[in-house]
Amino acid sequence: MYPISYEADAVLEGRNRLTTFFRSFVAIPWQIVAGLIGIAAFFAAVIAWFAIVFTGRYPEGLYNFNAGFLRMSSRVNAFYYLLIDELPPFGLEEAPNYPVRIGVPAALDSYSRLKTGLRLILGIPVMILGLIQSLILTVCAIIAWFMILFTGRLSEGLFNLMRSALAYLARAGGYFLLITEDWPPFSYEEG
Repeated sequence: MYPISYEADAVLEGRNRLTTFFRSFVAIPWQIVAGLIGIAAFFAAVIAWFAIVFTGRYPEGLYNFNAGFLRMSSRVNAFYYLLIDELPPFGLEEAPNYPVRIGVPAALDSYSRLKTGLRLILGIPVMILGLIQSLILTVCAIIAWFMILFTGRLSEGLFNLMRSALAYLARAGGYFLLITEDWPPFSYEEG
């Protein structure tokens, strides 16, 4: 089982047509906050990269911050891409009652300096698949937008495709934030 878990509750019926229609506008405050925190997470990952390459350890404060950013950005993406209707919390902490839950393990005692040092090179396949998953997610979200507007529901097949793409992107984000050393799985595994 992959260290970063992604779970999403399927709410297929009774979707809110009004917030779906205006989703791009409704999501703006969350996207701004996630974008600003994302800039800080980038710098935290760069600092963590140096720390791991030189010491083999991920500084706890940086790890917790990046793990929190991964949780928050994954919730924001799930809301923006219509996987769920419920507004995401702004915080970086776990939200066990929210319909999307991202499980992030505790930091490892030691990290591979070589894997960390070569992360951008080793991560090229992850980046390529992430671009493909982003494209799939965008097409599915456009179809979902029309489906929800006209029927008030989301099909299970479309939900599963979107959940799988979002799970991969969350796990790829964890890979590049140095939270895990393992490539994300190419299929959806819940839990």
